[in-house]
Amino acid sequence: MTTTKQKSKKKAPEPFEIEASVENEINKKDSKKSSAAKSSVTREAKEVEAFENDTKAAVKKIKTVKAKVIRDSFSFPEIDYLKISELKSICLAAGIHVKKGEIIRAGLHLLTKLNLDELKQAVEQVEKVQTGRPSSVKN
Repeated sequence: MTTTKQKSKKKAPEPFEIEASVENEINKKDSKKSSAAKSSVTREAKEVEAFENDTKAAVKKIKTVKAKVIRDSFSFPEIDYLKISELKSICLAAGIHVKKGEIIRAGLHLLTKLNLDELKQAVEQVEKVQTGRPSSVKN
């Protein structure tokens, strides 16, 4: 029993293969002509890259300075403390996560926008609280 090998048939090149080979030849010729142009383009690209690096470095140096946070303690009447809790629960119901300190700071910002007469009225409505810690001596 003899086995015969089939001869492979050569196919004609596909049209896109011909176009690709022609483009390669054209590109080779163009690359020889435009080597000087490419060097100027690469030089310009390097200059642009150096400029971008310089601007990035400058931006890094001008980082925003964080405000210094100062801790302090305050005394609140129970009614005012409940108002803060009430405002906090209203914000949470609206989907806004807020802390007690943020509520107080928001009120402070609103007070600074008032004119002198309105500010005077707001301050007069606030109950005066005895400062300092309560004494530990019981009568």
